[in-house]
Amino acid sequence: MSDVGGEGRGLLAAAGVLFQDEQGRLLVVRLPYDAKHPIAIPGGGWEPTDETLRQTAVREITEELGITPELGPLACIDWSVDHFRPPIAAHLYWAAPLHPEQLAALRPQADEIGGWGFLTPRQAASALPPKLSRRVTACLKAPRAAAPLELEDSFPVGRSRTYLSPTPPPPYTGAQGLELTGSGRPAQPPPQDRAAYIAGRPRIRAKARMVFTDAAGRVLLVRPRPGGKDAHWILPGGSVEADRELPRQAARREVREELGWEREPGRLLALDWLPAAEGPALLVYVFDGGEVTPAQLDGIRLPPAELVEWRMCAPEEARSLLSGLSWARLSSCLAARTTRSAGGGPAELVRGVPV
Repeated sequence: MSDVGGEGRGLLAAAGVLFQDEQGRLLVVRLPYDAKHPIAIPGGGWEPTDETLRQTAVREITEELGITPELGPLACIDWSVDHFRPPIAAHLYWAAPLHPEQLAALRPQADEIGGWGFLTPRQAASALPPKLSRRVTACLKAPRAAAPLELEDSFPVGRSRTYLSPTPPPPYTGAQGLELTGSGRPAQPPPQDRAAYIAGRPRIRAKARMVFTDAAGRVLLVRPRPGGKDAHWILPGGSVEADRELPRQAARREVREELGWEREPGRLLALDWLPAAEGPALLVYVFDGGEVTPAQLDGIRLPPAELVEWRMCAPEEARSLLSGLSWARLSSCLAARTTRSAGGGPAELVRGVPV
């Protein structure tokens, strides 16, 4: 239940970067070691030394292409599922267009990048692997003001569905017919067996919480049983069992277990990244639970082994009961409820503070 520590199942995290030129074309790279899916978006996996996923994105571009990108807003968060690996919390960031000096300075990492070039959105949709194609296409099609998009396995969920209509995927072509700079380099064998590579990748944890308020604007908090990992009050919610459920499913399950309610998570208010300190890094999804009635509050049934009390708190009281980190997150979520009510995706937070 605490937002510090190692509950829940581990997942992977990655960050990619979307560069568009003046014509709206997208920068892609060729992976010399991947014969099945050779075309990709520049970026890569999170490392424990990365303070944030933004730092992951910048580090990967610097290593792969020899330039330092100017990152813009988070374009999407995609909880990507695969039977052959743990889920990946895949982040895509917009970046400022590369100016001529940067393009001239590109120095692709030989063992990672076998070519690069700019493709039209239609070309990119066919060249990229199907799941990545859906993710990137969603970012390109949705209004920038709707970002960051909330995706599950590259399909829009929550409010993001408002901006994206289902469209059939284009035929997958991979690198066929593409002329990329440096693409004459011969294919290389994978640097490591896929299973061994995945087994050695660092894991993060994920939580899903919900913000419930009443007609007076008070927030529902619960108090964990003394002696547990968290001495402070918290928002309802808990660990995402990453090998068996998605964040929205986890939020629904946790609310059922903790409050006795069947409640559908509403809008995703925030994504809060807690860097690795004494344990795995943590990604917290915070959903809007909506307004609750007195009758619903009377029906709360707490699990006595975990929670001992619930309370509706005005923001000032909530601040005194929550940890500093949890209050920063809740404050950001309450602000997002107002400032993003007309549109837009979740707030991107680090330790509860907007970035």
